[in-house]
This record gives sequence, structure tokens and C-alpha cells, in this order.
Amino acid sequence: MNKRIYNIMFHTHTISGIIISALLFIIFFAGSIAFLRDEINAWERNEPISESYFEQEDFDLVFDSLDNKYGLYGRDISLTQFYHEKRINTSLSASKDTTSIEKNSGRAFFYTNLANQKTYDYRNNYSLGEFFYRLHFFAQLNLYGRSGYLISGFVAFFFLFVVLTGVIVHWNKIVSSFYVFRPKAKWKTLWTDAHVGLGLIGLPYQFMFAVTGAYLIIGYTVMLEPVKSILYDGDADKMSKDAYYSYQSDFEFTGKKLTKDFSLNDYVRQTKERWENFRINQLEIFNYGDENMHIKVKGAYDYGTKFLGSGHMVYRASDNKVIDVKDPSDRTTYLEGAANTIQRLHYGDFGGYGMKIIYFILGLVSCFVILSGVMIWLVARNKKNVPERKKKFNTWLVRIYLSICLSMYPITAITFIAVKLFSENYTGTNMEFIYKVFFWGWLAMSALLLIKRDNYFTNKICLFLGAIFGFLVPISNGITTGNWPWISFAKGYSQIFVVDIFWLVLSITALLVTLKLKRREEANKPIKKGAMKTQIVAT
Repeated sequence: MNKRIYNIMFHTHTISGIIISALLFIIFFAGSIAFLRDEINAWERNEPISESYFEQEDFDLVFDSLDNKYGLYGRDISLTQFYHEKRINTSLSASKDTTSIEKNSGRAFFYTNLANQKTYDYRNNYSLGEFFYRLHFFAQLNLYGRSGYLISGFVAFFFLFVVLTGVIVHWNKIVSSFYVFRPKAKWKTLWTDAHVGLGLIGLPYQFMFAVTGAYLIIGYTVMLEPVKSILYDGDADKMSKDAYYSYQSDFEFTGKKLTKDFSLNDYVRQTKERWENFRINQLEIFNYGDENMHIKVKGAYDYGTKFLGSGHMVYRASDNKVIDVKDPSDRTTYLEGAANTIQRLHYGDFGGYGMKIIYFILGLVSCFVILSGVMIWLVARNKKNVPERKKKFNTWLVRIYLSICLSMYPITAITFIAVKLFSENYTGTNMEFIYKVFFWGWLAMSALLLIKRDNYFTNKICLFLGAIFGFLVPISNGITTGNWPWISFAKGYSQIFVVDIFWLVLSITALLVTLKLKRREEANKPIKKGAMKTQIVAT
């Protein structure tokens, strides 16, 4: 590679990385927490769930309860378990019965706990797991249109540039540099060794997340609207029929009530018995209570049986006849396979807790790679030929980055504790409570760290506070619910147990790192005027 191309790649890597570094750190940190989304929700609500919860519930009882509340006649109804939790996405279409005079006969969306038939709107159903899941693609910024999605999508896109240009820049020495770590060398060397070594370890993970993240955000949330407008003249139903592999139905509403008795539980059981290791996650009813009522039961094999593909059966209620079958064992279409593979790789939900642990560790490694890249950028520009005003700007920029990024750890632990201890007494919605605790606390902590103006202090106090508050997370759960870790383990509440142990292990690790941190002067040369006097190093 000639020098000009190398310089172009080097500066592209450096500038792209420094621009997106803080946002990228937030994405990886929040995304790493979100790998435990379902477990966090079960922990927060004290609602542990069994593996086959959806298919074991009494749907006849659930629909009777919904019918009393909303009047289901003539509606299309969908119950979908997108996540492994007790509260199920419930969607009701407007009633097709034109004679209906009920006030609540319009469209509705809410969440239903199948175990006790309680319903929740989005704001009151909002949870910590949902919060961190949405924070990792900045959904909270969607005040005007889809600004948060756009920002996260383009961050993922530029991150792909950072990964590729980083490989090109370090290509000639990428193997030899991986085995080199010089903790007593000058600061730029130390940060570079850590950056290259850990960057190479996490390279496949980071590349995969850059590609899948850009696709899921830009492809799904940004490009669908232009595609619908240009290729389908705004017809969402037509685009859905072409793009999605799910069964598309158009059952006519007759206006005559179904006189035959039916049991939704029977249809679920019949579908479950057809295929071994089949997990049901969706129940759809078309024209509820009408003579032309149809029932669709959908699911997929567990990942140990088949990685991709789904299956369903569609029944006609009037005569219990099966009118459509999609065998989950059939060959998966390209569209279904590609979409499912990208989602599974990004969410890491196909390998149990072992895969989640690997994803989480690599996510934290990526966070360190991001911060070490920022420190390389700072130290490399702390030279005599750099004007003093630029040095001050660079120093303040890194202080801001470090304060924002590192304070996420303790404020996350604080939010867990606050939600467990105080959210039930809050008069507003769960969403408002989580927003106020996390964002105002994050802002206050970042501001105080900036006032201190000490990167070493920022690093050490954030790790220390994160560890202390992290130890309090399982304690707050034990006090409020009685489910201490040993009790949760004995009862088989694996989701609650995993969250408590997660915080204990993370806190012990952070505390050990904190005890090893010490302030160190530049070893190889005296400090020059205007240079940064102290930095952080873990020994």
C-alpha cells in the first residue's frame, strides 16, 4: 500500500471513529445490557416465566376476558409473544360489524398478561429491558419523525467504515501487534497496544454488528417508507404480501354470528401435537365470532431443532377444517432465511445464556476499544507543535466523552435500584419514572465529573460507584420481593436469578479493577508544559 492510500485510510479511520465514538459507546453499552432484556423484565416485574408459557395458557379464558372489556365480535385479533415474557402483544382491528354501537369498537393495541388477564398500555407496560433495548438505537430521540433511528443507523454505517479502515491500517502488523502489550511504555504505545489487541479479538463481532445494525435500522425503519411510496404507491398491504413470508388472509365478514361452540385451546393443542419441538408464539383470529371465523396458530422450532423458518396452521371454525399449512420443516425461502439470520445474529438469542455471555463480554470489549481509540487520538495530539488552544479543545472533548460514557455504568445500577424500590409509588407511568431517573441522573453525574476535570478520577469513581450500587441491585430485589438469589435458584426462577448474579459478578469485577487502578506519570520522558499530566492505567 502506498503512503497516500495509507494516509487516507488512517485519517478516515481516525476521524470517523472520533465523530461517532460517544454514540457508539452508548449503543454497545446499552445493547450489551439489552441482551438480558427478557430477564430484566421478569426481574423488574417479579414475573418469572416457563419455557413454553404461551402455549400452556387458557386462551378461552383470555378471550372471554377481552370480549367483556372490548367486545371482540367482527374483529381481527392477534396475540404475539415477541419476547420471552408474560405480557403478550395484543392487537385488535376495528370491528367489521357496521351495526356495532360500542364506544370501544375501534382499533386497539395493548399488552395482556395471559396468566391473570390484566392489560397494560405501552407507557405503563414500559420496562427497564425495553428502555435499554430502545436506547441502543436511540428510539428515545424520535420526537420528530425518526431522528433517533436515523442517527443510530448512520452510526452503524460509519462504524462499518471504522472497522474496515482499521483492518487496512493495521494489516501489515496486525498479527505481530496482537501479541504485544507494553504497559510501561509511553501512553500512545500503551493505548495502541490495547486498542489493536482487543480490537482484533472483537473484530468478527464488531463487523457483524456493524452490518446487521445498519441493515436492521436503515433497511427496516428508514428505507421501507420510500419503497412503499415508490414501488407500491403507498399500499402497505400490497408491500406486505410481497415482502413477508407470513400467511396473508382476506376472509370475508358475513355479518352472521357463529352458532357452533369452539375452543381456541383445542386449535393450539392440535398444532402443538403436529410437530415435535414446535414452539407456538402467535395466535390470530379473523372475524371473531362470525360464521367465517378463522384461526391461525403460528410458531417455530426451537433453535436446537432448526435455526431458521416458521410454521403455521389455519383452521376454519365453522367445521374445524384445516385450510392452510406451512410446515416448519420445509425449505426456508431466501427472504425468510436472510431476514431471520440477520436478526438472530444481531440479537444473539439462539444459543441460550452461553451465547448471551459471549455477546455481553464482546460488547464490553468493544466499549474499551472505543475509549482506547479516543485516548490514542488525544495523546497523539499532545505534542509541542500543536497550538495550546487545540490541546485544550482536545482535552475537553475527551473529558466530555469519558464523563458521558463512563457514567452510564453507575447510573444504570442506580436506575435498577430506583425502579425496584420506588416505581410502584410513582403516580405517573413507568416510562416517565425510568426516563426521569436515568436521564436526569446521567446528566447530573456527567456534569459533576466535568467540573472535577480529572480523567483518572472519572474512571475510578465510575467503576467504584457502579460496583457499590451494583451490589445493591440484588439486595433491593430481595427486600421488595423476598426472592434473594438462593431462593430464586431454589424455586427455578432462572430469569430473576440470572439478573441478580449478573450484577454481583459485574460488581465484583469492577471493584477488583478499581483496586488495581493507580495514577501514573509518563514514564519515558518528563512532562512538557501544557501536556496532560496524568492518565489512567490498569495494572
